[in-house]
Formats: sequence, structure tokens, C-alpha cells
Amino acid sequence: MTSPEWLESWSDDEGARRVRDLFTTAFTPEGAGDAEGDARPDGVWSAPGRVNLIGEHTDYNGGLALPTALPHRTYVALRRRDDDVVRLGSAQAPGELWTARLADVSPGAVSGWGAYVAGVAWALDKAGHGPAHGGGGFDAVVDSCVPFGAGLSSSAALECAVAVALDDVHGLGLAGDDAGRAALVDACVRAENEIAGAPTGGMDQAASLRCTAGHALLVDSRPGLSALESGTSVPFELAPAGLTLLVVDTRAEHSHVDGQYAERRATCERAAALLGTETLRDVDADRLDETLAALEPHDADGVLRRRVRHVVTEIARTEQFRDLVSEGRVGEVGPLMVASHASLRDDYEVSARELDLVVDSALGAGALGARMTGGGFGGSAIALVRADDVDAVVAAVQAAFDDAGLRAPGFLLAPPSQAAGRTA
Repeated sequence: MTSPEWLESWSDDEGARRVRDLFTTAFTPEGAGDAEGDARPDGVWSAPGRVNLIGEHTDYNGGLALPTALPHRTYVALRRRDDDVVRLGSAQAPGELWTARLADVSPGAVSGWGAYVAGVAWALDKAGHGPAHGGGGFDAVVDSCVPFGAGLSSSAALECAVAVALDDVHGLGLAGDDAGRAALVDACVRAENEIAGAPTGGMDQAASLRCTAGHALLVDSRPGLSALESGTSVPFELAPAGLTLLVVDTRAEHSHVDGQYAERRATCERAAALLGTETLRDVDADRLDETLAALEPHDADGVLRRRVRHVVTEIARTEQFRDLVSEGRVGEVGPLMVASHASLRDDYEVSARELDLVVDSALGAGALGARMTGGGFGGSAIALVRADDVDAVVAAVQAAFDDAGLRAPGFLLAPPSQAAGRTA
């Protein structure tokens, strides 16, 4: 059996060093021969990826989700410009610069990974939070230890790191309180939806910008809520209970831009319209059977009913999960995780062979609960594990992948971490 690969997070010092060095390499004028010619950023900012404990595909249905921030972060070194040019470098694309003018940024006008970055500046400006002076342009470089394509919100971590950087260098003052951070969340979501073209909800960005260490964030996406109402901190401490959260990157690449996510969102919106509700959050879980019966004449293949059943029951499971951890009964949430995965697999149909394999092998090795996390179609799964059982669960998952002839997964532990902010 191959040895497990652990995906370690970086210290803030290491992350800052990486992007400062990369910035100097990317933007030092050609031919500069001494330190006076070196390019220096205005600072370094970072934002975490997230793992969702429960509440999947509920955010765009006005529902509840319970994410927590990962210790794995995306780091951005950034320097203001006096014009509106954006130049971007990435450790993941060495030697290349993505360049655009902010005047040219609009829906459908830019592509590539830089759309997530320039889109944040565009969205802030559209919301009335543009720079007081200058054209809003900037030079920036990015490096990250958030696993890419793993369903752990690498795109949201990028957007949120850029958002707090622009907030800082332009003196917007939004990151100083929770209401302002909610405005940054809105800008990041708009950037991803309208500029990057990924029709996601806002749970990922809310977690990256609003989580605190030792807590999860109950994200309430019901329309019309205030910023403070839309996010509530929930204690989530595993170590005192002798537990840990194991995240498994299946290496089955996950993407929101391939149409599958958009199709499910559109199906839910159609179901809500047929039911005469603003969102599926308004469906009464106690009358779910009646609701499903009302959809039957419009649903020959049963897809509408399966999607609605998942959303309504997932919101209820999220409420139960929150109640248990708030009462200090974190060791009792395992069955809710298992039920969530079954619903995502069977009713929402967003699981994958690799995700099911992680869940089944982890539970077989003693995990208290396990489920896929994120949008699905690949990505990652999580397992709630007794600290003493981590090695056994990791070995069981690794062996299952070996036996199936699959690419080896990556493993990380996920103590709840801190939200986006200035690092150096």
C-alpha cells in the first residue's frame, strides 16, 4: 500500500514569504541590478478555504449551511497602481502575467483565473466601494495551499483574499466589522457569478470572510435578512471531545462551471415557482409529502421531487446539527452526516464513485460520521473521527483507493480557523 499523502497548511510567515518573493520576481523592472530596483507590495493578505460540515446545495435555495474555515489559505501580495491596469501572477502559472484594464471588465468580457480577481474590484466598484483616488488598478501575485479542484473553495479563498487587500489599500473600512464583511461577501459572490461565470451561492465566501477560530458559521441565505442575521457563529470544538475532522481530497476534480451545478440550481428555481414560493426554504418540512405530491403532475421522471426532498431535509439536518454542537453534543452528529451523504448521492445525484468510497471505507473503519462536502461531482469528503482512530481510518481509505486502482487521495486535518485578513 502506498503511504498516505498529508496536505499540510502553511504558517502565515511562510505564506507571506512565498508571495513577497514571487512579487519581487514578477514585478522587478527588467535589468534592475540592486535592491533599489526590487518591486515591493503594499502588504500581504490571506483568506482560508472552507469545509462545509453540513447543508449542501441549500444556499441558493434560501436555506442553511454550516461551514468552517480551514487552516489552509490563499496568500495575496498586492500593490496599488495609479491607473486601472490589473497585472496578476501566480505560483501555479510561473512566468505568466494575466493582464486587463478594469474599464474592460464586464460580464463575459474576461476569462481565465484572473476573472475571479478583477471581478472583485469590478463588483466593489459597482456597489459604490471604488477607490477614492486613482484608477483602481493593482499588481498582485497569488500562492495557495488550499487544494485546487477539491471542493474546498479555492476560488472563494482567492476572491476573499483580494477583497480584504483592496479594502485595506483603498481604505474602504469594510473588513472592520461583520456587516462590512458581509458587503465584501456580496462583492465576491457577484464576481464569481457575473465575471467568472460560476452560478454559486454565497456560503463559501461567507465562511472565508466571517468564520472565527474554534467556530463554525451558520449561514442563513433566506432573502431579506440583514448582514448580522445571515451569519451566526456556532462553537465547534472537537479536541475536548477527543474528536477530529478528517478531510479527504479524492483527486476527482470538481468544477462548478461545467453546467451540472447550474442545472440543479435551475431545477430548484423551477420547483419553487411551481410551488408558489420564493425559495425552497419556504417549504414546510412537516408537510413534505404533500409538497412532493403537488409536484407530481409536473414531474414525470421524479427529478423535481428528488431535488426538493434533498433541499428540505438537508435544511432540517443542518438545524439539528447546529442544535447538537451548540449543546456540546458534537459526538452525536455522525448519523446526520451519513444521512446527508445518502441524500446528496441518491436525491441530488452529485456524489461520485470516489466520494462514496471515502464515506463507506471511513465508516467501516470506525468514523462516527462521513459525507461528501462541497458542490460534488468529485472534490472532497469529510469524516468525524476519534483522534485515536485517525491512522486506522486513513489506512482504510487509502487501501480502498488502492484496491479500486484509483489515484491516491490526499488527507488533511481541519481545526476551525480564522477568517480573511491582513497577514503582513
